Amino acid sequence: DGVIIVVGGPQYRAGAHRQFVSLARSLASQGATVMRFDVRGMGDSSGPLWDFESLTDDIGAAVNAFIKHAPSAKRIILTGLCDGASAVLMYLQDTQDQRVCGLCLLNPWLRSEQTLAQTHIKHYYWQRITSGDFWRKVLSGGVGLKALQGLLDSVRVALAPKSTDAAHIRGRGEPDFRSAMLKGWQGFNGPVCLAISTADMTAQEFLGGVKADAQWRGLLNRASVTRIDIEGADHTLSSLADQSRFETALGEWLAISRSQATAHS
Repeated sequence: DGVIIVVGGPQYRAGAHRQFVSLARSLASQGATVMRFDVRGMGDSSGPLWDFESLTDDIGAAVNAFIKHAPSAKRIILTGLCDGASAVLMYLQDTQDQRVCGLCLLNPWLRSEQTLAQTHIKHYYWQRITSGDFWRKVLSGGVGLKALQGLLDSVRVALAPKSTDAAHIRGRGEPDFRSAMLKGWQGFNGPVCLAISTADMTAQEFLGGVKADAQWRGLLNRASVTRIDIEGADHTLSSLADQSRFETALGEWLAISRSQATAHS
């Protein structure tokens, strides 16, 4: 297998607390050929820094370079964290690159004002308003009043009519990056590993957005999708134990998907 790690930003190829160095070494020890790279404007790559919505050319250049230098790798797997995962899906929407045989998406970024507000209500404010200490602070005029105002603001945004972000993605006609992600996944028929850190707000926001949309739900219900929940893990798997669990689970998924691909070839 050939695994290309698309780094979520703004990060260079080592990642937060060198998580991608650890991931690459773990997968290499299990027989994979792994590539990490800096997108333009980060680390050792020159040029202006572009945001995650505009990384198609960078990812394509990485795939080309990988194939040139590791021609023995029979399958190309793209993996990304956060907006790196989002960029991977948008790359597929832009290119329909048939060389890509599998995806690993870790805590994908699917943010909107509404999904953020809904996530805060469910996973932050709900815990606070069910706490007696919170209401004692409100009644005493303390910081609880600011939290209560924050809750009311979140409810207002969460209940507002759905809006569509203005199109601003380089070279795309999609109304927003979430639509491009959706279409990229819809057009991909290979195996997908969806890894979720259960203590991560970004991951919970993704799941909340998926739950509210029938097209996204249909994607996650595909037989080709394997979901891995990393219990108690944060966004970047900062615990060594959580990082190790993810690396082991991803290695196992790669082995299973490889054997299935061999069986069908």
